[in-house]
Amino acid sequence: MALAELLKKYDYRLPPELIAQAPAKPRDLARLLVYHRLADKPAFDTFKNLGKYLPKNAVLVFNQTKVWPARLVVHKITGGKVELLYISHDKKFVKFLSNRLLRPGDNLKINAKYSFTISKKEGQFYFLRPSFPMSRLMGVLKAYGITPLPPYIKHSPLTETQKRGAYQTIFAKTGLSVAAPTASLHFTRRLLKTLRQKGINEKFVRLDVGLGTFAPLKDDNLKTGKLHREFYQIDRATADFLNLAKKAGRPIIAVGTTVARTLESAANNRRRLSKLTGHTDLFIQESYKFKFVDGLITNFHVPKSSLLMLVSVLAGRKKILSLYQQAVKRKFRFFSFGDGMLIL
Repeated sequence: MALAELLKKYDYRLPPELIAQAPAKPRDLARLLVYHRLADKPAFDTFKNLGKYLPKNAVLVFNQTKVWPARLVVHKITGGKVELLYISHDKKFVKFLSNRLLRPGDNLKINAKYSFTISKKEGQFYFLRPSFPMSRLMGVLKAYGITPLPPYIKHSPLTETQKRGAYQTIFAKTGLSVAAPTASLHFTRRLLKTLRQKGINEKFVRLDVGLGTFAPLKDDNLKTGKLHREFYQIDRATADFLNLAKKAGRPIIAVGTTVARTLESAANNRRRLSKLTGHTDLFIQESYKFKFVDGLITNFHVPKSSLLMLVSVLAGRKKILSLYQQAVKRKFRFFSFGDGMLIL
């Protein structure tokens, strides 16, 4: 099937005013659409009531990656302003995307103290050598960087300080992401306490969310059956707990598509987590059969995206699009700062 034909199957119409520009406050007052596949009947509620719909012995798995203020505004010697987006770094270079065409040798200043020199360009990426020790890079990003909100959040009323809090989960701990695991943004400490009292366990994995999460699908993705590469990690104690829970028949609920991809990438054909560290380029689409994940908490995803395809594997494409239509009709809020969905 041609890419254009495939993407057309995952398209839907969304009024622009339903794209959330800021999160619900408190976070767990976001709305919740619940879909039980066996009952084939949706329910509409508030996220703080999530515990009403989860099995008592369920295990929630979260992504504890940390979002960094990865966008930098710098200036060329000529005075022109350039916006950079951090991608990664090694001992020598920092890899960035730029909103302007740059040339090797160009000097880009944050201020009189911190600057970068462009060493080379490979494809759409620029490799820059900093004027300061690489060990200080994260501190520089923290001091001068901007929260990399998705491109569809165009009119956020939040200040930079507010964005740094709003676009970070309450349990962010480690890692280096340029986007948040947004399904987890709905969770508050009071909600987690309520779920624990019900006997629901919570476990944490790490997947560092890359720019590819926003990238449109290309022919190459379809040909290779692979997506962008992202680093993931599951510690041994967590894997042992989840393997025992899976064997005991406890429902494993992935909180977000990043967790779903992490668990499925780590799982072997015997439905056990075995590859606990690595990079995943897993593309979960129509013919995929889940090995480890039993249910999913997720947000409402962009039309024609790989994330919408992933969600559709769990409940069926036509059903998901029908549920999305119902959410639009009820004026649910969509995308990263929007409302949530539970599929069981």
